[in-house]
Amino acid sequence: MQFESMGRPSHTKEKLHQVASDLIWDNTFISVSLNQICQRAIVHKCSFYHFFRTKTDLAIAACERRWQETQPELDRIFAPQVPPLESLSRWCGSIQRTQREKARKYGHVCGCPHASLGAELAAQDERVRIKVEELIDRNTRFIESAITEAIREGSVSVNDPKTSARQICSYVLGLLLQARLRNDLNVLRDLQPTVVTMVGATERVPSDFELSAHDQECSAQKICTRTDMRNLARKERER
Repeated sequence: MQFESMGRPSHTKEKLHQVASDLIWDNTFISVSLNQICQRAIVHKCSFYHFFRTKTDLAIAACERRWQETQPELDRIFAPQVPPLESLSRWCGSIQRTQREKARKYGHVCGCPHASLGAELAAQDERVRIKVEELIDRNTRFIESAITEAIREGSVSVNDPKTSARQICSYVLGLLLQARLRNDLNVLRDLQPTVVTMVGATERVPSDFELSAHDQECSAQKICTRTDMRNLARKERER
């Protein structure tokens, strides 16, 4: 195996970020050693230590990197010119599409990668807990801004945007956890109408979430165990 030299540091760091992101989505970051991470990224261990002191530092950096990649989409979803209830609906749709895409890639429903990582590492490293809490707060502020605007225009019945936003984010995190534990995308089917109901929308907002025949079959039958599906997905990526 030919390892990456330090002649291309930006490329080396990017590969480490990508491997960490894949492992976090795949819910396997905790079980993989630093040596295995370097092997998957095809970089020398000394190159890893050039950028990160510990495996946890890499995880935190990967989470922040994912946020930087996701934020432009959130900016579009919650743009001022988009009606607030439509923003909430689009946000729900984005979550559903992402979970569907990641399930196809990794062979199982992934849930929230940040929450999953935080649940496993927060007790071991306070920095992880702080980072995950920060990322959840950033998402919550987008929701709060939409609810604030919806209250201003009179399209919802709630009157405390901060509390409502926190309740919605808690609901979504819980739903993603259930979907992950059941390995079933159908758990997310009512995400959008439930969120709209939670803010007391005065008008119905349509949802465009649908599962393909393949996704429905996988969710309903669950022929493979999570381990089997993970192994199949890994083999597919290694081809």
